[in-house]
Amino acid sequence: MPRHDMHRRETHGWLVRFTRAERSIHHVTALLMLACLLTAALLYLPVLSTLVGRREMVKTVHVWCGFALPVPIVLGLLSRAFRADLSRLNRFAPHDWEWLRRGDRRAVRNGRGILPVGKFNAGQKLNAAFTAGAVLVMLGTGEIMAFPGPWGDRWRTGATFVHDWLFLLIAVVTAGHLWEALRDRDALTGMLTGRVRRDWAARHHAAWEDRAGRAGRARADRSGTGTSAEAGPEFAERRPDMS
Repeated sequence: MPRHDMHRRETHGWLVRFTRAERSIHHVTALLMLACLLTAALLYLPVLSTLVGRREMVKTVHVWCGFALPVPIVLGLLSRAFRADLSRLNRFAPHDWEWLRRGDRRAVRNGRGILPVGKFNAGQKLNAAFTAGAVLVMLGTGEIMAFPGPWGDRWRTGATFVHDWLFLLIAVVTAGHLWEALRDRDALTGMLTGRVRRDWAARHHAAWEDRAGRAGRARADRSGTGTSAEAGPEFAERRPDMS
């Protein structure tokens, strides 16, 4: 069989990328983060603050959404798939450093990415690490600002300074994250439906696509069905928009 025909057959289909629990955690966290950013902008940016009539209500929404930010992540630890993805995000391999250094990091050869990128690339891992750290810092500084009684002037001043400047940095990183997501419709489909096209996975996450294929073939061999990766739980025969 010609090489290109074999590759087309192997990359046909859909892979399950995120479970329903993982997508729910992401969506709820994203909504809380956007609510925090929007209310923060209404409270602290002079151009917008003059437009707010019920400032105390906006402040209350901001505080409660901020304190609620860690909740979906903590509850998500009950999901095995979410814990597995946290482990992947927390692991930097040599190819991740190479991905950061190379300008052709997204180059494709014979339908596959030239670097053995796993389920998450180095940029996604750094974004996850920054987001986790930023949530913790904002939670701590926000607690000092919301309940200033036990804290001295230096603590309150420092917390306000860190909180305000980190808000601007988070806004920039969030805008970049949204920009990248909207540019890649396949990645966006993966987060919205949980499934991605296998050829997309081969181009952008070649090592993950390989492991999914091997796992599927191993399960097929054990079950005696004689099918390939399509038999594995990470493979979906139907398109995301099909019931």
